[in-house]
Amino acid sequence: MKKKILITPKSFFRARDKADEIFSQFDLDIVENNTGKTLTKQQMIELCSDVDGVIVGLDPMDEEVLRNAKNLKAISKYGVGLDNINLKVAEELGIKVRKAEGTNTRSVAELTIGLFFALSRSIPKTVADVKDGRWDRTIGTEVGAKIVGIIGFGAIGREVARMASGLDMEIMAYDPYFSDAELTKAMNVKMTNIDEILEKADFITLHLPLNEETNKIINSKTLSKMKQTAYLVNTARGELVDEDALYNALKNGIIAGAAQDVFSQEPPDKQNKLVALDNFILTPHIGAYTKEATERMVITSAKNLIEMLF
Repeated sequence: MKKKILITPKSFFRARDKADEIFSQFDLDIVENNTGKTLTKQQMIELCSDVDGVIVGLDPMDEEVLRNAKNLKAISKYGVGLDNINLKVAEELGIKVRKAEGTNTRSVAELTIGLFFALSRSIPKTVADVKDGRWDRTIGTEVGAKIVGIIGFGAIGREVARMASGLDMEIMAYDPYFSDAELTKAMNVKMTNIDEILEKADFITLHLPLNEETNKIINSKTLSKMKQTAYLVNTARGELVDEDALYNALKNGIIAGAAQDVFSQEPPDKQNKLVALDNFILTPHIGAYTKEATERMVITSAKNLIEMLF
């Protein structure tokens, strides 16, 4: 019997041929997101109403979407963050959910390390200065021998640690759900608490899922504990950071700088005061947006969906 599936991620179609090799073996009616944008809740309600499976990116799959999707049997996440899917309701309704584990680990980690350099050497600002006709040199700092504090020691956090060790950085990490002492010893990583990371780290990088516990985990209180020379990097979820508190910390010199690949509102309002700061870098959610990661996510999410449906 033919299965109807919805594919929503915008970048999925950059490697659609990889998915076609998988889909061609099955009788499928495929509906695609051709808007070039993340779908709204109302669009998801309408499009999911009669589908059997969904390959979903950042589009909302909350309780209302799921309860209106009467035929839905499987959700395949294009990526690893599941915070846009109401997992409790999915379980209640018997809807299977899988994520594309490990597909974007390297790409997000590479961007994270790249943002360390962008911050420590003021690369965006100095490039803009030269293009604007100025030849003003901004003194930077080296990342070697500095302390990096990794909050969230899952696959991406561990890959950041591996890369940072190659830069001769000292590595501290916090993750209440990670307990492999043998691995951390082999990687020369000190597992500690958040307070020690905030107080000692020169670079703090977030690799956490978004939930009630982690929402605004970086706030005025935690920012006040950081060193004035420290940098904050967030390539996970925008809501992990209280952006008003971050603005005040950057504006008043409480910390030296911050870089984010994610924001609470994407894209941010053009008048957003945080974006205007010289010591704040914002990239447009490109952590997993590489040719290699895209191909891996397309293949894995397609395989996951097929395995759940057939």
